[in-house]
Amino acid sequence: MVNQGKTRKKVPSSVPPRKQRMVCLMSEEEVQIVDRYLEKYQIKNKARWLRETVLSYIHQQLLDEDYPTLFKEHDMRR
Repeated sequence: MVNQGKTRKKVPSSVPPRKQRMVCLMSEEEVQIVDRYLEKYQIKNKARWLRETVLSYIHQQLLDEDYPTLFKEHDMRR
């Protein structure tokens, strides 16, 4: 098949390339659970989903538990 004058231009990404690798080992059962979830919700990009899921959980924890306060917890319980 001949490319009939149509060329695609690569758009530069606004996100810097990821260069840090993080490895996680899972059991067969855990992999099956994740795969079933991804199939059920028709998620095609497993790495992106995993990254967003983990980071959103961490972000929520930081907002819920580590919010800034004027006083230390010990002082507030007095």
